[in-house]
Amino acid sequence: MRDIVLVVDDEPLVRMLAVEVAQEAGFEVLEASNADEAVILLETVPGIRILMTDVDMPGSMDGLKLAAAVRDRWPPVEIIVVSGMQRPRIHELPERAIFFDKPYDIAKMVMQLQKMGAVAREAPISLP
Repeated sequence: MRDIVLVVDDEPLVRMLAVEVAQEAGFEVLEASNADEAVILLETVPGIRILMTDVDMPGSMDGLKLAAAVRDRWPPVEIIVVSGMQRPRIHELPERAIFFDKPYDIAKMVMQLQKMGAVAREAPISLP
């Protein structure tokens, strides 16, 4: 079983690009259009190693709150936060989270995903 990246973005075309990037990096990919869908996937699908979330999303929480919730509830999951609208301050990101501006450099994102995948494989799998 390949490691899983969970891509969370409310914009379908942007989400589709992120899925392709994660697949290019060698991952299986799950998609969610908001934080609520993402939490359901995290609770039910074992093997999610990386969360890649947009900041600005509708629903019960934005991407920064989702990232914080994931860090608290699923500590081994690596986190990438992306946004084309705002740049969070370093203290707004959870520990070990990385930020990318949109549009992001695809080659750099692939390298970052692969690096995080290697780190995540060293950590225990977080079960739902």
